[in-house]
Amino acid sequence: MTVKWYKHEHKAYYNCNFAFLSMFNGKKSVSIVWNQILPTFIPPHLKVLSFLYLMELSGQAVKSGMVAIVGPPNAGKSTLMNQFLGQKISIVTPKPQTTRNRIAGIVNDPEYQIVFLDTPGLHTSRESLNTEMVKIAMESLADVDVVLFLVDVSLPLPEKMKEEKRAELMAYFQQINSPAIMVLNKIDQIDRKLMLPMIASYAGLYPFKAVIPVSALSGDGVESLKNEILTWLPIGPRLFPEDIPTDATERFLCGEIIREKVFLLTGQEIPYSTAVLIESFKEDESKKLVTLHAAIVVERNSQKGIVIGKGGEKLKSIGTAARKDIEHLLGEKVLLKLWVKVHKNWSQDKRFLKELGF
Repeated sequence: MTVKWYKHEHKAYYNCNFAFLSMFNGKKSVSIVWNQILPTFIPPHLKVLSFLYLMELSGQAVKSGMVAIVGPPNAGKSTLMNQFLGQKISIVTPKPQTTRNRIAGIVNDPEYQIVFLDTPGLHTSRESLNTEMVKIAMESLADVDVVLFLVDVSLPLPEKMKEEKRAELMAYFQQINSPAIMVLNKIDQIDRKLMLPMIASYAGLYPFKAVIPVSALSGDGVESLKNEILTWLPIGPRLFPEDIPTDATERFLCGEIIREKVFLLTGQEIPYSTAVLIESFKEDESKKLVTLHAAIVVERNSQKGIVIGKGGEKLKSIGTAARKDIEHLLGEKVLLKLWVKVHKNWSQDKRFLKELGF
């Protein structure tokens, strides 16, 4: 890649940077270059531009930036991010509103770094938990380089939506301040002959940079989407080290895995009335063993009985399924202890929500 707008307009400084790189052979740290050496060669008003090109010449500058994945519940946002990463970072269930927190997934390549932000589904609610979830999603639109707005193509087209739903969708669009790409997901579930009318329908809603159909589950169209994203990313330093796939802690990811199993193994309102608190996380390196204690929090005593199940069988099933995935995540044996406790109406308790990270 080349920063043509810089190299051609400031050729003298390009030559100076090239000589500078040859002289120091890339052995100086970024801080020394920025604070001590660069001012000697470059006027202050061109310092940032020169530094970016300097990093490019030395191989440190790449296409890099933040990409927010937003959209209604159950549109496939988490599945799409996992597909980009080639591994499971965000939990996925068939139930809507599974994602509650903003989770970053980092895709690294010699020529780029894309930081995807998986967000809670956009929906209208007066409950404290859901309000906080939507707030997290909308805040993710600020200071990102690209926005992916994901919709499920198996649902009605915009012109066939109820007026309130269409108005809600348009209100979300108005809060986008970065280049936006409309992503039509789940194309594996519809007749391909319907694609062109769908693309035209969504393209008329907002000045999207592109409207791209994909199947996040199979990966169909995801490479084309990635290439479109790269078109809009700036050149700069990597935002994260190259060897980490997410900014989430192991403790957080373990809690998410347990919550995923609650979603998958319980029914009705139970998943939406539960939270997970990791109360102890201890690693014994000599034994290559992680001991993990976690509480599954419910809102009512009746829910506690359902999660535990007859003779404790339901809780045992949740624990067994979670332990296998946590061991895969950590690469170590895990001793997992789960229990269930009641915190009445926790989803309305703002102090408790803060403890959960909201």
